[in-house]
Amino acid sequence: MNNSPIQTPELIHSPKEIRAKVVAAQKSGLTVGFVPTMGALHEGHLSLAGRAAAECDVTVVSIFVNPTQFGPSEDFSKYPRTLDSDIELLSHYHPVWVFAPEAADMYPPGMSTVVSPPRVSSPLEGVSRPTHFAGVATVVLKLLNMVPADIAYFGQKDYQQACVIRQMVIDLDVATRIAVCPIVRDDDGLAMSSRNRYLTPAERTAALSISRSLRVATERLEAGDRDAESIAAGMRAEMHAAGIREIDYAILANPQTLETLQTATDTVVILIAARVGGTRLIDNCVVSLSPTE
Repeated sequence: MNNSPIQTPELIHSPKEIRAKVVAAQKSGLTVGFVPTMGALHEGHLSLAGRAAAECDVTVVSIFVNPTQFGPSEDFSKYPRTLDSDIELLSHYHPVWVFAPEAADMYPPGMSTVVSPPRVSSPLEGVSRPTHFAGVATVVLKLLNMVPADIAYFGQKDYQQACVIRQMVIDLDVATRIAVCPIVRDDDGLAMSSRNRYLTPAERTAALSISRSLRVATERLEAGDRDAESIAAGMRAEMHAAGIREIDYAILANPQTLETLQTATDTVVILIAARVGGTRLIDNCVVSLSPTE
């Protein structure tokens, strides 16, 4: 965390105003970092803000709960809105500009353009939430046009989202560089998420089996086991034993294409999405393998 005195971030609602400020800063020789969020900030988000503050002269943090990335049965209406406390948390990093656009500015009447996400969006979340990545790609591209930063920071916890955004930026010649930062976990191992606040104490205990199954899978890989299907079955058994019954996926995949692996080679990403009570959680880890003898 920045050791400088606390300083309240400047709050900006207008897309035209934030774009003008970013462009003016860059023309004066400053580098601008950008952290897109939906608010309800936690230490995971703050780690991104800290990275941006360490690497750039000015940090922009957007706070916008994007309706187009929620499915019809998902939690858009109850997603936490905590703008005042979010601004207070960001006061430890400065200079910070908080960009909190109105929905009418992001999606004006008559808007009908939607970004078709890249191929890497198709498996996993693309199956479980078929409209999700079109909403993500569209809002992120709009945000990168409104905040044309030098670097935009995303968390590894949303691994497939990071893959989608990196490919979209390449495909559409967006100048902003994408930086993906490590997952931040609570002391008990649970990956930080704004949705963790929905968990009851009993559900949180069950949810710990998600990160535990990632550790068990990693240990098997590091011990030389390359049977990806067997390792995935072990992850599901670990979660089932903890009382988790709804598992959308628990797989070992190619870290670039996200294709499910039957045999683990080189580097793999282990990905999980499961519902604990009424809360859907995701987690992952990347494992680099040494060649077996």
